[in-house]
Amino acid sequence: MSLIVLKLVLPPVLILSASLAGRRWGNAIGGWLVGLPLTSGPVSAFLAVQYGAEFAASATDGSLVGTAAQSCFSLGYALLARHGWIIALLGGTTAYATAGFLFQPLPLPHWGFFLFALGTLSASAHLLPHRTLAPSTIAAPWWDLPGRMLIATVIVVTLTAAATLVGAKTAGILSSFPVFGAVLAIFAHRMSGASAAMQVLRGMVLALYGFATFFFVLGLCLTTLGVVAGFLAAIASTLLVQTVALRFIQRGQMLKPAESSLG
Repeated sequence: MSLIVLKLVLPPVLILSASLAGRRWGNAIGGWLVGLPLTSGPVSAFLAVQYGAEFAASATDGSLVGTAAQSCFSLGYALLARHGWIIALLGGTTAYATAGFLFQPLPLPHWGFFLFALGTLSASAHLLPHRTLAPSTIAAPWWDLPGRMLIATVIVVTLTAAATLVGAKTAGILSSFPVFGAVLAIFAHRMSGASAAMQVLRGMVLALYGFATFFFVLGLCLTTLGVVAGFLAAIASTLLVQTVALRFIQRGQMLKPAESSLG
């Protein structure tokens, strides 16, 4: 199968699977699923194939910066959620762009970016509310799933094509923007209110521990173990962390709703 066929098939299939599972098990689980490297992971694979393991390994630092920026997106959205999804989205996007701009020049080694990402995620996880809500009974519009699949494909094709122009680190940051987390949060916000959107964001933030682990391990292993072994090691590490994160989400769903400073 040619590389372009993989680019056109793999991202929409991954996003479709995550979206359907999220609808089945709720907003927080949906956020957890879209917090997986479903877009940036394939982008990294295509970068490794097209431009070499060293280039893809350099991009993982940008993905770790993007992880920290995603936690800022989540907080920005949550802080403004009471004012409607449009203002919340603008605030979250501004927070992401600002964080990416400020964090990218930090003179940190690979493990330093990893620790920095974990620190910002821990702050977000602590500050985001975690109330439980009844699932929405309003059906999604017909274009919802096709739209998500189209966006995923466009992002992967565009970023891999533009990687040599923007540089490895910037490509990693751009590919980490939470497009699907934002889409899921907006839909939940419109259907069930601001608290539902915060559930999505909290699930996504907890999933980002696995996201960060994926790119940390990938950056370490790509140039030492090779592309295939490097991705296998990164996936295995992510699945382990994601299992722990899922248990935290399920535990939170069993607790009584608690008031939060943001809610």
